[in-house]
Amino acid sequence: MVLLHGFLVDSRLWQPQLERLSAEFTVIAWDAPGAGQSADPPEPFGIDDWADCLAGLLDAVGVESAHVVGVSWGGMLAQEFYRRRGERVRSLTLAGTYSGWRSSLGAALSEERLANCLRDASLPAAEVVAKYMPGMLGESATQAAREELARIMSDFHPAGFRLMAMSSAEVDTRDILREIRVPTLLVWGDADARSPLTVARQFHAAIPDARLAIVAGAGHVSNVDAPAQFNAVVRDFCAGGDASAMR
Repeated sequence: MVLLHGFLVDSRLWQPQLERLSAEFTVIAWDAPGAGQSADPPEPFGIDDWADCLAGLLDAVGVESAHVVGVSWGGMLAQEFYRRRGERVRSLTLAGTYSGWRSSLGAALSEERLANCLRDASLPAAEVVAKYMPGMLGESATQAAREELARIMSDFHPAGFRLMAMSSAEVDTRDILREIRVPTLLVWGDADARSPLTVARQFHAAIPDARLAIVAGAGHVSNVDAPAQFNAVVRDFCAGGDASAMR
């Protein structure tokens, strides 16, 4: 199982999943180039380049195929990875993601988000955390979860943030959604302010036989907001119960 984080965060976002799912799966949570302990990528760098890097990582650790789980920007990367290396994807779990900001949210909001991100990337970390944290979690999140997420976000890479924001605005995966032929699970918090349930419905309608799991009270990063529920639905899906029924 390969876990793909969103922008402003890194592999530590997946700690609740690493702790609980590793008993049943070999779990890999990467730091994408431009995040965590990975170096910043050169510019320009697009979602296709990250997908190639992910393929290189799987080659390096000897993984031929995997269950791919992506949240937010990581979900867009998961879609692009399927487009380019579909034979290496056993299933897809897409959480609070987009087919691209423009295609999911509209041109005006996409342009506004991108302009904000390009400007905010140069702000002090504390200001970035204060600005973006309210959109990440719902009211159900514990104080400990909020503090840990703030700590992770405070270590963001300005260059990675800019490039991931640019790729979010540029990518358009709508053409691949109807071509997905692996079991697909959509996980969405019903309090997601950044990728609302209307986007989840778009995905549910477009991907053949996709299953939609709605996490009550959770925000944009439902794996942090409601880790027990997120873990349970992903575990059951990837273990074959729901996945085998969808084949």
